[in-house]
Order: sequence, then C-alpha cells, then structure tokens
Amino acid sequence: MLNPEIMKQVVLQQKSYLQLKEPTVKRELLPEILRWLDDSRVLVLTGLRRSGKSTLLKQVMREIDSFGYVNFEDERFLDFTASDFEQLHEMLAYVYDDPQVFFFDEIQNIPQFELFVRRLQDQGKKVIITGSNASLLSSELGTRLTGRYRAFEVFPFSFREFLAFNEVFPDKDDLYITAKKAKLMKLFDEYLINGGLPEYLKNRDPEYIRTLYDNILYRDIISRYAIKKQKIFKELVNILMSNISRPFTYNSLKDDLGLANSITVKEYISYLSNSYMFFELQKFDYSVRKQLNAPKKIYTMDPAFNRIVGLGFTPDKGRLLENLVFIELIRRGKRVHYYSGERECDFVMEGERKIVQAIQVSHVLTDSNRKREVEGLVEAARKFNLEEGLILTHNQQEEMTVDGIKVRVMPVLKWILERDWTKY
Repeated sequence: MLNPEIMKQVVLQQKSYLQLKEPTVKRELLPEILRWLDDSRVLVLTGLRRSGKSTLLKQVMREIDSFGYVNFEDERFLDFTASDFEQLHEMLAYVYDDPQVFFFDEIQNIPQFELFVRRLQDQGKKVIITGSNASLLSSELGTRLTGRYRAFEVFPFSFREFLAFNEVFPDKDDLYITAKKAKLMKLFDEYLINGGLPEYLKNRDPEYIRTLYDNILYRDIISRYAIKKQKIFKELVNILMSNISRPFTYNSLKDDLGLANSITVKEYISYLSNSYMFFELQKFDYSVRKQLNAPKKIYTMDPAFNRIVGLGFTPDKGRLLENLVFIELIRRGKRVHYYSGERECDFVMEGERKIVQAIQVSHVLTDSNRKREVEGLVEAARKFNLEEGLILTHNQQEEMTVDGIKVRVMPVLKWILERDWTKY
C-alpha cells in the first residue's frame, strides 16, 4: 500500500515535469497514433528502453485538452500494488480535473495493471500505455483485453528523425547536389555507427549506453525472469552482439556456452527479444517445421550497443549496414526472412501470401564479392518469380540484367530517403 501523501506528491511533481516545454524531434509515428485517439481501444506503445516512448507520449498529450499522466518508473512507486489503483484514480481525477484520457508510462511494472486498464476502458475512458517488454504486455493484455487494444512499436530515431535532430531537412533533389549529398553522407555514416537513441545522441557518453545496457539486462531480464546463470547469460549477449547478421543455431551456442541443452539458450534469446535488445531472423521455407529448425540470424535494435559493449574493436560496416536495413524493414512493418539455397540472399520480404521483394546488402561491391552477391540475389528472385532484385550498398549505384533478372544497385541512403517520398 502506497502512502497517499507520497502518491499525491509524485502525481503533482510528474504533472509539473510535463509543463517543461523542451524542444523534441517530432516522431514519425505520431500521426498514426493520433488517428486512433477516437477509437475505443487501449493504445499500447512498446519498445526498447530510452527509445523515446515517453517523449512520444508527451507529443500526443499536446494534442489533447484533458488528460491524466503517471510514470510508474518513479522509484517512489516501488510499494505500489494493484489495490492502490482506485486511490490513484481518485488522485488523478483531483489533480487533472476529471480527465477523460489517461497516459500510463511503464505500467507493466505493476502486477494486474490490466484489470485497472480494463475498468477505465469500460467506463468510456481512453487509455494509452507504454512498456519495455513486448511479451509481458501482450500476454497480460491478451488475457483481459483480447481485441480491445492496438499496439505500436517505438524504435530509436529513424534516419530522417536523426536528420531532424541535427536540424537537417532534406529535399528530394539534395542527393543530386554535390555539397548537400556530401553532408547527408557524412550524417549517414555517423548514424550507421552511433544509431538513433535520442539521449545518447545528446550526450555522446559511452557510459550512458553501458548503463542502459545493464538496466535492460538486470532490471528487465535477469531480475524479471529470475535468471540464476548470470555469467553465462552475459556471455551469450556478448556472443550475439559480436556476431550481428551472422547465422547461428541454438545448439552451436549451447556448445559455446557449455550448457547441457539448447532450451536455455532459446529461452534467454526470447527474453532479449521481448526486451527489444535483439531480433531473430528466420530462414524462409515453405515448411514451418524446417523454418523453425534452420539456423537463424541475429540483429540488434541499435548499433550503439554493438560499438560500445560488443567484443569487436573495429566496427564491421558491412554488418552494421545490413543491420540498419533490417531495422528499417521491420520499422515499417515488413515481414522478412533470409533466403538460403545454393547461394544466400540477405532478405526476402513477404506480401500477401508470397514473397514480393529480394534484397541483398553489401557495403561495397568489389571484384571479389560481386559474383557472390549478385548470384545470391538472382537465385532468390528466380525462386520466387520476381522480375527484379535490389542490392543496397554504401555509395554505389548501377543497373544490370542477369539471367533475365533486373538487378538494381542503390545506396542505402537513397533507398531510405526515396522510400519516404515514393513509398517504394
């Protein structure tokens, strides 16, 4: 039971923080969320810690006249239990003058929060919540609010948001003007290495990333799932972080870690995925069983983790470029796999019950890798009856036709920016 005076103090202080109008980058997801404010469903924003969920909430609040807000990350809420929700409801009604919209930040920290959310919804209130654990939120809300919530994933800054952070607002012709293209390329190279975590981009302090990394591992995973083999768990994270975009199997990782079975590895990786530290990419196969048993690839949410806490001393720009393309695809809601036959293709993208695009990523096409990259793409395109395929590079552009397949080579920078303008 939380002391009522403490609760009142926290709610009032958090309200005062909302009144601080510091400038922020308008998130690309904002218009989509605003579209659903009149919908009766609960809106759920999930994503990596410090990816900008709280700032996005504040941007939504600026569009609403009457709302109440609580951030459950405040340490003074440590003694808060489900029985305190009614008191909190009364406090919010008093402090915010009977709001019709409620914003709850990191509410997943409170057991049985979904019962309170359901009650508010039944009373006709609009509820918007955030959380840093995809599985916990979906399992709790799925039990009590099946079909009554809509989820959004919040990522660190996209490249366009990163440009806005640097007060650069490109025009579609800038890639054809030498000086402007050079500036965009310089910023792109910076984004490729440093990523898009908003606070890190402000302070550029490596210790901030290490602290965030530790918080995710210890608070969101080790503590929550009561992991006893902490040393092995951290070794697994280091292995994954140092092998971004490379194939792996649970059995190979089991052997590397000296574990008795691969189930533990699978569970640990699922915890990391639920906390948005990593994503697994499955091989495409028409057989679900074969797909599940095939080697997988691993990608990280933000390259700053790879650079600061990975084991490599020099960033592998080829793998970072592939990681960036993967995040860009899933940021836009694309369903992707990798293809492996006689040759390999980095990404094949699903449409309506079929593969609609094949993408290969290579930092630089050279005499030594061109044949491999092109043949892998062409094999995937022919496999799925595609007329063309795409090779994304750092700064090369050309077109060719190979075995009847049109192959477009394009810089990732151009691909990202033109997707915003043409929805390619």
